[in-house]
Amino acid sequence: MASSSHNTSEGVDDFDQYFDQYCNQYFDQNFDQTFEDMCINHGDQEDTRKKRKKRVYIERNREEGNVRLWNDYFSETPTYPQNLFRRRFRMNKPLFTRIVDRLSNEVEFFRQKNDALRRSSLSPLQKCTAAIRVLAYGTAADAVDEYLRLGETTTRSCVEHFVEGIIYLFGDGYLRRPTPADLQRLLQVGEFRGFPGMIGSIDCMHWEWKNCPTAWKGQYTRGSGKPTIVLEAVASYDLWIWHAFFGPPGTLNDINVLERSPVFDDIIKGQAPQVTFSVNGSEYNLAYYLTDGIYPKWATFIQSIPMPQGPKAVLFAQHQEAVRKDVERAFGVLQARFAIVKNPALFWDKAKIGKIMRACIILHNMIVEDERNGYTLVNVSEFQAGEDTGSSHVDLDYSTDMPTNIANMLGVRTRIRDRQMHQQLKADLVEHLWSKFGHDEDNN
Repeated sequence: MASSSHNTSEGVDDFDQYFDQYCNQYFDQNFDQTFEDMCINHGDQEDTRKKRKKRVYIERNREEGNVRLWNDYFSETPTYPQNLFRRRFRMNKPLFTRIVDRLSNEVEFFRQKNDALRRSSLSPLQKCTAAIRVLAYGTAADAVDEYLRLGETTTRSCVEHFVEGIIYLFGDGYLRRPTPADLQRLLQVGEFRGFPGMIGSIDCMHWEWKNCPTAWKGQYTRGSGKPTIVLEAVASYDLWIWHAFFGPPGTLNDINVLERSPVFDDIIKGQAPQVTFSVNGSEYNLAYYLTDGIYPKWATFIQSIPMPQGPKAVLFAQHQEAVRKDVERAFGVLQARFAIVKNPALFWDKAKIGKIMRACIILHNMIVEDERNGYTLVNVSEFQAGEDTGSSHVDLDYSTDMPTNIANMLGVRTRIRDRQMHQQLKADLVEHLWSKFGHDEDNN
């Protein structure tokens, strides 16, 4: 037994020695081969990297661009006067400075920082100026590179963050529903112009979408053969845009857009202030908009008379068409002020296009507030200086927090679409305008 055990032990030792020797020999041979292959592959990868086109870095001297911008427009003795600043920035310097201060203090992207080399980044003035130039002139993103010293992708990023910052900081104040004070002023101006109860004009505008996806072109193309996106807006006498609904495809006409629009949501939900006014001895409690002929005959819309017969109808058509041009003027000023909404949209993303339109409207209203007395066609001092003797009033005691239900909402919706009330209001307005301005026509 002992001899057998000894033989077994020697066999195991011999096997272990043979196995270790074989493995070491195999490992050494394969390791050398594997290492050689890795070296060859690594060399090939290095050659491939060297053949790749490296990212081009251009030293633009951004500090020099900031100094030039400051000396040209913002120093104590700027190179260019105020009128050229207003022309190129589309607003007065104090308003632009206020926007830059808010963005630099409350939006992380516009804060000036230092990099690892203690070098200052682009200043808030450079970023905001690049964004406003792209919005104002509708040019390509690299058009401001030579003057402001920032690249194309940086300029595009400035535009996107700028419009988001404008919407976030100023959207609630400058694209709001009319407050009771606003409504009272609009009603007074409307009555002064011969339309008691009128609070603005409504219409639609199309913005061409150049880079519309091919799969969507059939949905957004109509008439001109180019895809467009629709903006529905309500504007008042001073060109302030009170309502903006942007996004419907261009194949929809004004009526189809109206069916999707939230323009009457506050009234239907009972959240709008109560309005009362008198026309030709009749009392009404729904304010209305002036429109063109495509809109339906609702109690909240007043159209012109297409083929007026008689002096009263002719006078009404002249005044209605003249006052309704407020919204057309607002569209024209918006497109002239920000050419990006006039030129074909170059962005692919519809959400970004919508933010640009919304930000341009907010900026437009901010400029209107800053320059309202400079270009309004209505002299409102005649009734603002004296006592309020008009028939249009806003009920300040009316509660806008009442709970709503389906029955109430359907009832208000029915009142808004009441054709009989529309006909009665239009007839009363014809008589009212004749009694107010008819003597001038007789004298002529």
